[in-house]
Amino acid sequence: MSLNLPLLHQFGVLLLLALPVACASWTVTHEEVFREPREFCKRMSQSCKSLPQRKFFYLFTCEYCFSHYVTALALFLFRFQLLYAGWRGYVIAWFALVWMANVYMSAFNMLRLDIKHENVTIAVEQAELPEVKK
Repeated sequence: MSLNLPLLHQFGVLLLLALPVACASWTVTHEEVFREPREFCKRMSQSCKSLPQRKFFYLFTCEYCFSHYVTALALFLFRFQLLYAGWRGYVIAWFALVWMANVYMSAFNMLRLDIKHENVTIAVEQAELPEVKK
């Protein structure tokens, strides 16, 4: 049984829901505000004796892994289904949201690297300017 919503509407919701999933996943796994808990989780993921404990703590250090859980929460909250009604629609929506959120995070990471590269280039050029004037 397919959904009654037009495919374009479903695709638009997919693109929009992927934004908060990407934002939450990136913030927890990369930004300074969560640095201490992330460092704790990284240490625990390397030092715990049991495999399930190591994998549990690793989830909070990897944006790809963490995005699966943020997506599951988003699907629970918003009841988003893609293409089909019922459990099949949730499964398709889950994988599509994870993929789209990771596309967003990859684009954001590339943008940040470009900005960082430009800042380093500017700093090098400014450091060389006084030498040219001599």
